[in-house]
Amino acid sequence: MNVKPEIRFSACPHDCPSTCALEVEKLDAQTIGRVRGAKDNGYTAGVICGKVARYAERIHHPDRLTQPLRRTGAKGSGDFAPVSWDDALDEVAEALLRAEQKHASETVWPYYYAGTMGLVMRDGINRFRHAKKYSGMYATICVAPAWNGFIAGTGRLAGADPREMAQADCLVIWGTNPVNTQVNVMTHASSARKKQGAKIVHIDTYRNDTAKQADLFLCVRPGTDGALACAVMHILFRDGLANREYLEKYTDCPGELEAHLRDKTPAWAEAISGVPAADIEAFAKLVGETPKTYFRLGYGFSRQRNGVVNMHAASCIAAVTGAWLYEGGGAFHNNGGIYHWNKRMIEGLDVLDPSIRVLDQSRIGPVLTGDRRDLGDGPPVTALFIQNTNPMRVAPDHNLVRRGFARDDLFVCVHEQFMTETAQAADVVLPATMFLEHDDVYQGGGHQYITLGPKVVEAPGECRSNHQVINALAKRLGVEHAGCEMTALELIDWTLQESGWGDVETLRQLRWIDCQPDFARAHYIDGFAHPDGKFRFAPKWRDVLPYGFGPGGPGGEMPLLPDHWPVIEEATEAMPYRLVTAPARSYLNSSFTETPTSIAREGKPTVMLHPDDAADLGVGNDDVVLLGNDRGELPIAVEIFDGLQRGVVVVESIWPNAAFAGGRGINVLTGADPVAPVGGAAFHDNRIWIKPA
Repeated sequence: MNVKPEIRFSACPHDCPSTCALEVEKLDAQTIGRVRGAKDNGYTAGVICGKVARYAERIHHPDRLTQPLRRTGAKGSGDFAPVSWDDALDEVAEALLRAEQKHASETVWPYYYAGTMGLVMRDGINRFRHAKKYSGMYATICVAPAWNGFIAGTGRLAGADPREMAQADCLVIWGTNPVNTQVNVMTHASSARKKQGAKIVHIDTYRNDTAKQADLFLCVRPGTDGALACAVMHILFRDGLANREYLEKYTDCPGELEAHLRDKTPAWAEAISGVPAADIEAFAKLVGETPKTYFRLGYGFSRQRNGVVNMHAASCIAAVTGAWLYEGGGAFHNNGGIYHWNKRMIEGLDVLDPSIRVLDQSRIGPVLTGDRRDLGDGPPVTALFIQNTNPMRVAPDHNLVRRGFARDDLFVCVHEQFMTETAQAADVVLPATMFLEHDDVYQGGGHQYITLGPKVVEAPGECRSNHQVINALAKRLGVEHAGCEMTALELIDWTLQESGWGDVETLRQLRWIDCQPDFARAHYIDGFAHPDGKFRFAPKWRDVLPYGFGPGGPGGEMPLLPDHWPVIEEATEAMPYRLVTAPARSYLNSSFTETPTSIAREGKPTVMLHPDDAADLGVGNDDVVLLGNDRGELPIAVEIFDGLQRGVVVVESIWPNAAFAGGRGINVLTGADPVAPVGGAAFHDNRIWIKPA
């Protein structure tokens, strides 16, 4: 007799703004079946990506880590033997104590990111960090340039209700490929097109699946989005499409901006960006004549050395047109500023010592190889404790990262779900739970919901949650903090109550809380979130430090007004191509690269080459070429593709290093130099040479 599955609820934990509300089939105490999007959630609307729909492949994967391991061979050899939890934790604690006794506490660097976006399991490592006075971490690798660029104008990391995309008459999707990476954006975009005939504009560096669905696609050279935005605003002022009443009331210096833009013509922008002037004219006319234009701004065009300027310039267009005045208009990047969390107990903010050194996570390679620009006067990093990330694959300047991890004097503990490249470089590996095997709470970056993710099934083998491991280590290291005495559910309950979001039992009944501010606040009708209430065309870049990201880049040289800032890695005679390392379609950063269906859909690593560039190189489809620059080189197969500009090449996905001959992945080509004004990694801004293999 077939037993009807029990339907449980959760939220997708992965590093994606959608943070989808989920319905999960529980087949028995250890087993899940299908995973679906929650139909009654206003943003998820029943739609999730294929990778998460197939999550049973991942959670029940035969290669999951299920017991603690101790390295038995040389560093990086992959030789490990099982060990008990007590012995593993004792070994880690003793290694951390030895390190701090020799070099002081800052020699230990707890390192993490967004392998889970749950507040307890992601951020609890900071409670451990602060209590022990270990080195801090600037979380720059993904969001710093984008967030700072958006906040520069609005004053707050928040914008128009993302559900309003369904009410737009024109939707501009800029620097993201939501057909593959944020499917809910396309749900609302398709609704707008169906209900009121909305036009969809897509702006990106190559013709991806979102571009194929757009009414107008603008293919822009990497690092030149600011020029495109300036030319659009030039046309708006030139043709009387700027909302001068709105500009006078809501913005800081409209006259200065208009004067600045007089020479930022479509021809000027075409020469920089490669976008035909006629297409720029058509785009500007569309947004200028469509009051309900919604700008959905992604992360892709911010991951360049001028990325923060590009994001700010794009966000300025909605202020010039006054699109903020309309439901279904305005701009949106991320809603992180609406949640007003009190994370004191989760993160141990009550024991934070501001004098402790803070290191830039994007610069883990320079940090581990002793760069004094990062270490300052402090000690070397001789111990790493890592959760939720895989820097041996995802961090820039891979050869430098690899050299750092190979140090004999570096102790590394990795808490992971699979034997990743970083786990292979560790001294001790601890098996981690997945999101359906522990309790957590989530906030949406791409929407407005707080969602509870309760435990659904038991973890396999001896897997333990991040929270359990942090608390166990804290006990061995003499840490006394109330957060270390709480269960995950108790931490969630405390945080909800102290943040003004009710309690955990209420959230359990509701499943999620809609935190969306009202129209006036979301659209800044009562003024933008700067002291003077004005949108800033002329931000004070050195004041843009909203989340404490670290120092980096020539901030004093940044443009005073929206512009093309020519600090990108321009092509040279020796390196005539510009490389974009775009997100995969069926992988998510370094996750899902182990699941069979995702692997089958992705195939193998390829480099997209324009047909004319391929002809010049004398190569065809599936021929192997070498990509290289001053940082390193790697072999890869050719995919001839006419959906990009000449001189631009695209490699989708952070493939496992082992997918490449030689065992080194795409990040051998990316640089770790920080993006101005306050850090970040320029993953889509790399000049390279290409040679037939």
